[in-house]
Amino acid sequence: MFNWDDSPDLNITPLVDVMLVLMAILMVTAPTITFQEQITLPQGSKSVQVEKPKTLTIRIDKDKKIYINNDTYGLDTFADDFINMSVKFDKTSEVYIRADENLQYKTVIYILKSIKSAHFENVSLLTL
Repeated sequence: MFNWDDSPDLNITPLVDVMLVLMAILMVTAPTITFQEQITLPQGSKSVQVEKPKTLTIRIDKDKKIYINNDTYGLDTFADDFINMSVKFDKTSEVYIRADENLQYKTVIYILKSIKSAHFENVSLLTL
């Protein structure tokens, strides 16, 4: 029948397999763990305020009249007028172009080219 004197063999293979899987999961996730240290930042001076660069909006109606703020410009002299006017603005400021949908493509590209020639880099076309 049953003999109590036999020493049973212990099968640790499933235990080793489970431990290897857990170690692999730990090795994969450990580099992505970020620790949050409690840092108390010092108080800075409040006398200098950071000024956000101004944005420039250019509107063009269907009659090819160009509006910048309260000024009106014609399409034929816009390139020179804009270069003269652009010295008042920071070249890193954002420029938005609002063009009427009935304008020809070449008219809008001419305005865009004129703005780029004045060394503005952040130029966007606005739509509805």
